[in-house]
Amino acid sequence: MSSSTPLSVKFTLEADDPLVLAPEQTAALLAGAPWQRFAVLGDSIAAGTGDRSPGYAPTGWADRVAADLAAVNPTLTYRNTGRIGATSGQVIDRQLSDILDFAPDLVHVSCGGNDLFTAGGDVDQLHENLSTILTALAATGAQLSIFTMADVWEVERMAPMRGMRPRMIALNEVLRSLATDFEAVLTELWNHPLRSRPELMSADLIHFTTSGHAVVASEVVRSLAPLIDRS
Repeated sequence: MSSSTPLSVKFTLEADDPLVLAPEQTAALLAGAPWQRFAVLGDSIAAGTGDRSPGYAPTGWADRVAADLAAVNPTLTYRNTGRIGATSGQVIDRQLSDILDFAPDLVHVSCGGNDLFTAGGDVDQLHENLSTILTALAATGAQLSIFTMADVWEVERMAPMRGMRPRMIALNEVLRSLATDFEAVLTELWNHPLRSRPELMSADLIHFTTSGHAVVASEVVRSLAPLIDRS
């Protein structure tokens, strides 16, 4: 695929997508990865919700990352407690203890959008809840991981959802601040080129299709790679 190929075009096969790492690239980036227990908690994004994209594996980003880690470390164990509709408060009440019991050494937190989805969402309360989650996880010594939301609202079909953009900007500001405070690896998706793809969003205009999940998984792998000690 030429480097000049517009990234907004529709790719019919995952293997042709320039934003998706090939298996050999993923293996090279994750070679020597130390993590034995990978966990993900949060909302539908954590769970991997999204419409299937023809030509792409019907797999959420977290399951993809788990498979990538397992490919270089077959003893890896994985737990994902993500639930559709979960707020940060519900993650604390219904998921956090399970993940703490699992004792991960790598854990990704993905929630907050549902807190702000309705008008009047309390950003300060969201910050407090996410801080509670990250404090508990950081105390275990696990490597923390977060990603920001992509700015998907420029595409014409997203017009009905553009009122969400300011709230997602606020969510991203919280996530970036907490990533710094807790030394979490941050995968920055806000200005990522995938945001302009017309086929990125599912029919509900909320969740990525599986083509988007494939790209997100590749970006998370790229973010984790510099943490691996190759000495």
